[in-house]
Amino acid sequence: MRREAAGRAVAVLVLVAAAALIPLLGPSAALHGTGEAAAPGLGGIGLLRMVLFAALCVQLGEVFAGWLARRVPGAPLEPSPRSWAPFAAGAGCVVALGLASVVSTGNLVPHRLADMDIGGLYQTRDGAVALLEFNAFLVAGLCARSRRPATQLLPLAAVIAAEALRAHPTTEDTPFVGSGLTLVHLTCAALWAGGLLHVLRRIRLWRRTAPEAGAALLGLYARVAIVLLAAITATGLWSTLRRMPPSTVLDQLVTTAYGRTLLAKVLLVAVVAALALTARRRLRRSADRCGAYVPARAEVAVLGLVVAVSALLTALPLPIRW
Repeated sequence: MRREAAGRAVAVLVLVAAAALIPLLGPSAALHGTGEAAAPGLGGIGLLRMVLFAALCVQLGEVFAGWLARRVPGAPLEPSPRSWAPFAAGAGCVVALGLASVVSTGNLVPHRLADMDIGGLYQTRDGAVALLEFNAFLVAGLCARSRRPATQLLPLAAVIAAEALRAHPTTEDTPFVGSGLTLVHLTCAALWAGGLLHVLRRIRLWRRTAPEAGAALLGLYARVAIVLLAAITATGLWSTLRRMPPSTVLDQLVTTAYGRTLLAKVLLVAVVAALALTARRRLRRSADRCGAYVPARAEVAVLGLVVAVSALLTALPLPIRW
């Protein structure tokens, strides 16, 4: 048991380190040879956004997994996994403050307190979005510690809405269409990644007391995940075509930093889809239902990398519409 726990801890540390290296080292690789200029502090901003997305996934996924568990007949609701939502909310508050400090200096990395114009945050759209995200994570953390943790869904929805608005400034064409696509895309992605993480946590608790309930929970999640993947694919494709017209997509996928990173994300999502399909096939075999847990664990690990690449994607310069 101790060896298993130690091995799991080492695997988690390796995954976290690999995910952190993506926004830190990824910009130089993505921008190499493109002729595009990198914004100051691109790697640090990408890292902050990765933590923000991860915190959102952890909180939203915990509520989602609990909702699914209550719909599994005969599933034991106690003991339940220890809540990670308060810790995720705390991390979200910290990175939201970090991103707000960047906005307060005109999207530059602050080197001293005098560089920041805190009062000016209220006067700009990006500043208001940064403050909204901080307050929303703070309220979500308080809700997570209350008797009704599901109430954190409302402030988490505010975080997603703020991200959707931030990603599509008013200077672009049809910004509300883009914000709507990002809203659906980010919500489904957080449910997909965070939901699987917490479903596996519950299955681990049930593997001795209620193994059949664990397999049923994974099967229920898999059916919902198909819908989530379809929504993610549709909104992602639409968003891509809005930023890279069909006639230039293939060229910009290899000649721009945004396109290269997007291509890496698509390849990782394809790996995730293959692992999900493998887990679903094993679930259908009654004699090997527990065998579905192995590809499901690999799936959540690759989803962590997808979150890191997605964070890098939001920090890179947008491609020029030709």
